[in-house]
Amino acid sequence: MERREFLRMLGSVAAVGTVAWGIPAQQQSQDAGEIREHTLPPLPYPYDALEPYIDAKTMELHHMRHHQAYVDGLNRAERELAKARATGDFTYVEYWSKKAAFNGGGHFLHTLFWSIMAPPGNGGGGEPTGRLRQLIERDFGSFEAFRRHFSAAALAVEGSGWALLHYRPADGRLLILQVENQHKLTPWGAVPIMGIDVWEHAYYLKYQNRRKDYIEAWWNVVNWAQVEKNLLALLER
Repeated sequence: MERREFLRMLGSVAAVGTVAWGIPAQQQSQDAGEIREHTLPPLPYPYDALEPYIDAKTMELHHMRHHQAYVDGLNRAERELAKARATGDFTYVEYWSKKAAFNGGGHFLHTLFWSIMAPPGNGGGGEPTGRLRQLIERDFGSFEAFRRHFSAAALAVEGSGWALLHYRPADGRLLILQVENQHKLTPWGAVPIMGIDVWEHAYYLKYQNRRKDYIEAWWNVVNWAQVEKNLLALLER
């Protein structure tokens, strides 16, 4: 994912009126009254590419079933909100707004998740370098301290959710934050550049209830080059 593509992920959906991440520019409407369908992005690698750390069956189900469900849910929510505007009947605006936020969050976070992983030894694993490494060491003390903090945040997510590395342009800091389900638990203005999905569907087939083992294995597939590209895209805005 190049800088332009990452910045496209930071677009807003006019029909929802809230930030909905993961929406490529070509899927967004040029007309505020027009609804365009969101689509499931293809994976940048085969389903078995992250073996042995994430198994092929989990990747297939996670991508084709779970992510697709968020895309479908976002499309339906936006259609219902458009119908409310057309008819003037806003009886269920709260319900569909929440559905748009939940499914839009799922669409963005999964799109980000696929992009910041790569096959082990072929883009995945190792340690960050360059500007990303510099900011990690500045804001967390060392890469190992950052890794321990991030792993602890992921392990401590209550129920289903995510651990995310954010960049906050207001003060130029990196932040580790949690997400419940797909809803933000973040300061406004902080943008995620890396994240791990700790919903059980992301790991249960291989790791059962051993979330800690899954988190430890996941570091072997982190695509640090892509995470740095995400950071640099924000630094250059």
